[in-house]
Amino acid sequence: MRRSLALPLTAALTVGACTKKPADEAPAAPAPAPAAKQAALTVAAPPASEKRPVSDDYHGVAVSEDYRWLEDGAAPEVKAWSAAQNAYARAYLDALPGRDAIQKRVSEVLEADSESYFGVSKIEGGFLAMKRQPPKQQPFLVWLADLDAPDAARVVVDPNAMDDKGTTHLDWFVAAPDGKHVAVSISKAGTESGDVHVFEVGTGKEAFEVIPRVNGGTAGGDLAWAPDGKGFYYTRYPRGEERPAEDRDFYQQLYFHALGTPTEKDRYELGKDLPRIAEIQVAMHKASGRMLVTVQKGDGGEFQIYLRDGKGKYTRLADFPDQILQATFGPKDDLYLLSRAGAPRGKVLHMPIAKLDPKSAEVIIPEGEDTIVEDFWGPPTVLATDTRLYVQYQLGGPSEIRAFTLDGKPAAGPKVPDVSDVSGVQRTEGDDLIFSVTSFLAPSAYYRFDAKADTTTKTGLAAKSPMDTSKMKVLREFATSKDGTKVPVNIITSDAIAKDGKAACVVYGYGGYGVNLTPGFSPRNLLFVERGVVYALANIRGGGEFGEQWHKQGNLTNKQNVFDDFAAAAKHMVSSGYCAADRVGILGGSNGGLLMGATLVQHPELAKAVVSFVGIYDMLRVELSANGAFNVTEFGTVKDKAQFDALFAYSPYHNVKDGTAYPPVLFITGENDPRVDPMQSRKMTARLQAASTPLQPVLLRTSQDAGHGGGTGLKERVAQYVDMYAFYLHNLGVTP
Repeated sequence: MRRSLALPLTAALTVGACTKKPADEAPAAPAPAPAAKQAALTVAAPPASEKRPVSDDYHGVAVSEDYRWLEDGAAPEVKAWSAAQNAYARAYLDALPGRDAIQKRVSEVLEADSESYFGVSKIEGGFLAMKRQPPKQQPFLVWLADLDAPDAARVVVDPNAMDDKGTTHLDWFVAAPDGKHVAVSISKAGTESGDVHVFEVGTGKEAFEVIPRVNGGTAGGDLAWAPDGKGFYYTRYPRGEERPAEDRDFYQQLYFHALGTPTEKDRYELGKDLPRIAEIQVAMHKASGRMLVTVQKGDGGEFQIYLRDGKGKYTRLADFPDQILQATFGPKDDLYLLSRAGAPRGKVLHMPIAKLDPKSAEVIIPEGEDTIVEDFWGPPTVLATDTRLYVQYQLGGPSEIRAFTLDGKPAAGPKVPDVSDVSGVQRTEGDDLIFSVTSFLAPSAYYRFDAKADTTTKTGLAAKSPMDTSKMKVLREFATSKDGTKVPVNIITSDAIAKDGKAACVVYGYGGYGVNLTPGFSPRNLLFVERGVVYALANIRGGGEFGEQWHKQGNLTNKQNVFDDFAAAAKHMVSSGYCAADRVGILGGSNGGLLMGATLVQHPELAKAVVSFVGIYDMLRVELSANGAFNVTEFGTVKDKAQFDALFAYSPYHNVKDGTAYPPVLFITGENDPRVDPMQSRKMTARLQAASTPLQPVLLRTSQDAGHGGGTGLKERVAQYVDMYAFYLHNLGVTP
């Protein structure tokens, strides 16, 4: 599924791919060129950005700005400004040395004739899965009879056949109980505005009517089939004149659609009394006809949970203050709940359906030293099977599955490699599981756990690396933040890179929404290491790696801790000898783009080059954008005095200082971004271009037919990454 802001960029293109080129033919990392010897590149003056001062009053504080006119992306003058900025960026980026070599290698790795799988789902009679097969632009849906026979996979829905531009995207799919039909949300051009289409699994033919406005870039979307397969419950955004235009990305509700009937006759189920920023997920229990409905209020981690019985009656099990994060059906007319009430790292409760009272539910797995994972957009992280409970734990970055009996006693469970990430856990039959495992140096593979035999085996859905990682290594160290907090830093380097304080490095961070930065195989990141650049990923506060307390220490009025943690991680790379002080690059996207902006203005001397994808920079007006309202629970609102003070203190746009020697910056955004309005990048670019002294490249690259990242075609991703590599390598003094 999705979150309201982008998944961390470590997940943006984790192409667990194989290649026709033997791994041992990959080029060795070259010796980095000293920064002083890097050829100079003339930087022209940027396009003019007219200053049109406006002022607002917040709690008696007058705040002025010059570039509000850039907020209207539909205005002809803004379109002309963006086109001029794109031309300016292209003139610089196209002149960077070694672009041909960079283009060749990036294409070679990311567009290799290869295949990998994700989103594998057990259905009646087989499996459905999303298949990624470059050079195809978009992943597509396939059916498999056997996970050990991927060569026999049959295509069910292929967006590449629908759109030769590569801009049509499958957001998600849900199979009918009998496995004969599948509902698929399909969106275009990065908008994430998805309509649901129903296809026959056996033939791939479209059947029945299209259900409009089920998925969106603000509250996401979901669907659950009725047990008889004759219809489904789905999330629905306002249509037509039901709401004013400014409210049509809000007020998500739950409806029921009977197949073969007009969508205008769909039955309302739930949602009229939910918050404007409600996000809804549903899960059906086929045997009983009961359905769980989980409602998140914005993106701050507050949940309501409802149970619908087989006759259509809804009972609210938990309200937002109750700190119940998740519910899942057990095998004995019961529920298991993930709770953080008095347990910031999570505990598991057991509750009979005959007695729906979470306050009297039995604690069967108490809070421990490690954090139980919560994933609103994915499969349950507490999963009950016939006789066992499987619980996913977060270990400060890496994750694992632990097994318990249904009454909470430890039991034998899957065995996974150290420093890896486990995801997509689901039951096949009995107590058996399938799940995906990946690490920083090994691409994703699906595993099968046989509970009776107590064996964990790799299936045939195991991608091969397009790169030689045999001489690369991962080190996990800790930086010390400003307040003394120890912050994990995952360092990917190689035997070819000396730890002598001379190398270049790129440091990545996110730090928000309780999102865990987990080990993930990303050729995009490993290409840095291949070129002699150390890559580091910091598990900073704002994430959920150490529980809800770790998250809360980095949100709302505590957001400054996130920036302090990241600065400490970058400084650790220098002080520990991994790189030179004048060869540090920093990278982030979305909420991580905010991190880039804040780090840039608070520590202009820290980085030699900055690349920021789809970031947020004006923290005083972000809540006025559609998806920005969903983020108030994470960032706060200017309507609250204390929260305004915090937002104004770190807002990157408002803290740019004229006459400052800012480093080179590349901003990348998508014209159709539904999660972070591209006006954020436009305004920050104009402000930084006006302030930087001496003249440095401050570039804005806006992609057409693209959004926040989801749905962007492979060709455009490769083009973005070529620009990113060329920008970093030049400004960090690395020979391309």
